[in-house]
Amino acid sequence: MSEGRRGLVHLYTGNGKGKTTAAFGLALRVVGRGGRVLIIQFLKGLPTGEVLAVKRIPEIEVKRFGSERFVDPKNPKEEDVLLARSGLEEASRGMSSGKYWLVVLDEINVAVAFNLLPEEEVMESVKSRDPGTEVVLTGRYAPSSFYDLADYVTEFREVKHPFQSGIPAREGIEF
Repeated sequence: MSEGRRGLVHLYTGNGKGKTTAAFGLALRVVGRGGRVLIIQFLKGLPTGEVLAVKRIPEIEVKRFGSERFVDPKNPKEEDVLLARSGLEEASRGMSSGKYWLVVLDEINVAVAFNLLPEEEVMESVKSRDPGTEVVLTGRYAPSSFYDLADYVTEFREVKHPFQSGIPAREGIEF
């Protein structure tokens, strides 16, 4: 752990747009101050604009643990469970290593809500992190235990979205 650095936990949840984008913004802030970042993406197999951009920044590592299809929340495939478990194992190693100032668990809340990962295992992994490692948990459907665990809680609330008017997702804006 770097001298004087205390790692806290952020929770970005809610049905509004921007949770992952906010986490990537924090990652840029950390790199700007000389830190390293690990971003573990659950349920995401296709690269988004953020992922493509940070490939140019060596201090940010992104590891994706998802297939290229949507997960059925009522009947997830075994592959989805195995990918999520591998992602949590990688996240646990990163959080406990002391190598990263920030570890982002992108869409971890959804992975728990879809029963791909046990809530208690995620909690234990975050609690076991290096004391200097900041952690961000993102995604809709965060369980109440994650609210209790977090030092920062931000709820993103959708008020209006172009999709409601028939405008499809746009490359570079929504993904």
